[in-house]
Amino acid sequence: MAQNSSGEKTEQATPKRKTDERKKGNVFLSQEAVTVATMLASFAILKALGSTMLGQLQYSLRDFINLGATMETVSTDDVSQLFIKGCITFAIGALPVALICSAAAVALTLAQTKFLFSAKGFAFKANRMNPLNGIKNLFSMRGVMELIKSILKILLLGIIVWNVLNGWILQLPRMMDMQVGQAFANICDTVFNMAIQVSVVFVALAAFDYFFQWWDYNKKLRMTKQEVKEEYKETEGDPQIKGQIKDRQQAMSRRRMMQNVPNADVVIRNPTHVAVAIQYDSKKSRAPVVVAKGLDSLALRIVAVAEENGVYITENVPLARGLYAAVDLDQEIPEKYYKTVAEVLAFVYKLKKKDKNR
Repeated sequence: MAQNSSGEKTEQATPKRKTDERKKGNVFLSQEAVTVATMLASFAILKALGSTMLGQLQYSLRDFINLGATMETVSTDDVSQLFIKGCITFAIGALPVALICSAAAVALTLAQTKFLFSAKGFAFKANRMNPLNGIKNLFSMRGVMELIKSILKILLLGIIVWNVLNGWILQLPRMMDMQVGQAFANICDTVFNMAIQVSVVFVALAAFDYFFQWWDYNKKLRMTKQEVKEEYKETEGDPQIKGQIKDRQQAMSRRRMMQNVPNADVVIRNPTHVAVAIQYDSKKSRAPVVVAKGLDSLALRIVAVAEENGVYITENVPLARGLYAAVDLDQEIPEKYYKTVAEVLAFVYKLKKKDKNR
């Protein structure tokens, strides 16, 4: 049971995992949102430039029909001119829609992928050619959701078209009495009314698809606890090794500190719990320096080394505690301790002077 539970992907993806997947081209993207944005852009451009595009198409159609009735021969120059006219007609009639739709699709795709371009996304992958993987995808959660979305779109689109055309189809006979422009405007209004209703429904579906794709993407990126541990080892190093290195560094620091105790002028202690060794050399520092300090067993070792080397030891509870908490190793004592430490050092120097005179 423990082995199975360790393989469950219960942990959220780490920033490193997300970055690695992004480099591979695996990013969150809702194609449904891109499709709806493209559709809305096409409706908007048709609404804005529809009359201009229609006028250009009518003009071109009349022009080409007249040319067909009047031109008896077609030369090379005529072909070039006709080609240029055809390109102009396409540019005015279809190019705006194509450009706006392409721009909308590209903009929304870049917005979702945060301007990612990865060549790995185009790389050949043999598993894509495996038909078994395709069958599995059909029955996966994503495949089921795509099927449900397709069915919903077809049903909703059918309902909207039926509701719109059911009332409008009765007006078709009346269009026989209308002018062509008026009849075309009537048809366009109906189509745009239908487009608005379709857009509202498709926007709702796109919003649902966006959140589903986001949930599915994050679910696929989930990691097992073991994967998180392995990644931590890769980025930060093995915790056990780091702990061993830290212990060795602390041991080396303690050894260097204990080597400084014999050179100290005085050790100030709080009988057994705290010990601070101080050294003062006016040529090297402006104030006394803490060369060793420790708690409990380390404090007792400092005191023992001091006794072995004849370093004066004094008990001062508040001073020992204050210096231990306020001063790091090899640092000068703060100004507020100058007077108290100076009194201790003066007393120690007197004792040393007496010992020399004996």
